Amino acid sequence: MERRLRIAVIPGDGIGAEVIGAGQQVLEALAGSSGGFGFDWIEYPWGSAYYAEHGVMMDPKGLEKLQDCDAVYFGAVGWENVPDHTSLWGLRLNITQNFDQWANIRPVRFLAGIESPLRRDTSALDWIVVRENSEGEYAGLGGRNLSGRGPGSEVAVQTALFTEAGCERIIRFAFELALTRQVRKVSSVTKSNAQQYGMVLWDEVFRRVAADYPDVETESVLVDAMSARFVLAPQSLSVVVASNLFADILSDLGSALAGSLGLAASANLNPERRFPSMFEPVHGSAPDIAGRGISNPVGAIASAALMLDHLGLPGEARRLEAAIGSVAASGPKTRDVGGAAGTQEVTDAVIAALAQ
Repeated sequence: MERRLRIAVIPGDGIGAEVIGAGQQVLEALAGSSGGFGFDWIEYPWGSAYYAEHGVMMDPKGLEKLQDCDAVYFGAVGWENVPDHTSLWGLRLNITQNFDQWANIRPVRFLAGIESPLRRDTSALDWIVVRENSEGEYAGLGGRNLSGRGPGSEVAVQTALFTEAGCERIIRFAFELALTRQVRKVSSVTKSNAQQYGMVLWDEVFRRVAADYPDVETESVLVDAMSARFVLAPQSLSVVVASNLFADILSDLGSALAGSLGLAASANLNPERRFPSMFEPVHGSAPDIAGRGISNPVGAIASAALMLDHLGLPGEARRLEAAIGSVAASGPKTRDVGGAAGTQEVTDAVIAALAQ
């Protein structure tokens, strides 16, 4: 009997619809050639256009609708008609927070055929950024208040939240991931010399959890030093674990070093599987190229591979990753990675590579 995978599709804004559509085409081709499974797509029109019509970024009962799906395939969020903090919290963070998708993984992969700005051999570079995805600097705690001080004297407070339980689960997740890799190493990133409460707690939990993994090499690095390490000594990295904000920034740096944010994939995981997990390319909505058919679909397609892994189809995930690598090495490329191909041309090439 064929296994049917129920996938919620939220294209969102800008190029989201273009790249998610490309990913769906590739997944359908993969399912057709593999056999044994298929997709039931349930598309939701939530995003900035939905906000313009309804005053909210998503259906107030949207979480209930997503709950019964096996996974969420997400495009991008953000458009000029909605303030960025409204669009992000109204849609993407609404889902990740309420579905406790506390582990965000962002692989940094250097594909043969894609030029990196690093002036070195990148063929052996391969690391993963593990991002705490439920609290930290994106906990949404704080407020703004004039407090009677008068015009020009407003105070805004943004509080980062670090709990012992939250720190431990993401750090332990990173160690378990390191056990699956050829280089068993976890690098913890904080700024605990300046942020003396939450990140000192993180450091203490990291040392305690590390004691349970004697076969894994460890290090603790300040975020400014790690930013330099990404550029100057990337060969020293395997699994990098950091808070919500720091991992967000570092993973974008890693993707840029790999050649383009258009290549980067991510997974927002609820490891306990109490809620569906969400898979999305790292890039944003890119209003400057939206509708032109030139966006890079690779990040969305690679995110689909992460989704297949999560859904218990690792063989198909490896097939998809191999097809991506084949096209990167010798196939058409979009403008962001030095080519002149359009979205559909690259998508067709990945489908053709799957057939081979």
